[in-house]
Amino acid sequence: QVQLVESGGGLVQPGESLRLSCAASGNIFRIYSMAWYRQAPGRQRELVAHIATGGATIYANSVRGRFTISIDNPKSTTYLQMSSLKPEDTAVYYCNMLSSTGTHWGQGTQVAVSS
Repeated sequence: QVQLVESGGGLVQPGESLRLSCAASGNIFRIYSMAWYRQAPGRQRELVAHIATGGATIYANSVRGRFTISIDNPKSTTYLQMSSLKPEDTAVYYCNMLSSTGTHWGQGTQVAVSS
């Protein structure tokens, strides 16, 4: 069984930064990619950032230039460094992993941006 455990969410003011972490454990075998999605109240879940184990990245237009995704392959961990946060970034952020055992999701971590 595979587990993804997210951490690092919280309440911040506009313009501040947060760093999310997601650690994978269990029967992972081979990781192909990891990603962060988010879901705001009343909205569909959307892709925020995606990284392949080789390092290639994809960002949503709304976060490009403000967010940075990275991966630590030996630790099976991905990070999302979020800077210049805006109220519209408020959402539950979910970690996603594509591995040789399938697609896996974390339980989510809340990020709230408010003055």
